[in-house]
Amino acid sequence: MQRFFLLAATVGSALMMLGALGFQYIGEMAPCKLCYWQRYPHLAAIGIGILALILPVNALLYLGAAAALTTAGIGIYHTGVERGFWQGPTTCTSGPIGGLTPEQLMEQILGAPLVRCDDIPWELLSLSMASWNAIASIGLACLWIAAARSKS
Repeated sequence: MQRFFLLAATVGSALMMLGALGFQYIGEMAPCKLCYWQRYPHLAAIGIGILALILPVNALLYLGAAAALTTAGIGIYHTGVERGFWQGPTTCTSGPIGGLTPEQLMEQILGAPLVRCDDIPWELLSLSMASWNAIASIGLACLWIAAARSKS
């Protein structure tokens, strides 16, 4: 049963990455800074899953759960930024432009990122991609924990 949960968690992160890349390259929705941040723990989880298949060390399974919970946390943070609950990274959201000289304003405009973290480019059932990532990643963390607690 442990191997089943491990494979499900690893494949789950791989599918999340394929989905993200599909939205980026097929759906032409460029990712923002926080979107990229959510991808890194999925990549780590995939690597951990492959390693755990080779080296059956239980600690790796908890490390996989930590990776899934990390991307879930970033997804929750990103959802809060999208919904205006809190401010995101200053390099990722728009802010006031008052008090700038014309040169500073032009520099800010030219240096601004193309994709903002506080925009929601796609929703399903009133939930953004960041929200769905958080929900799915919590489920993946449960699979990792189930793998760690089950017998081989």
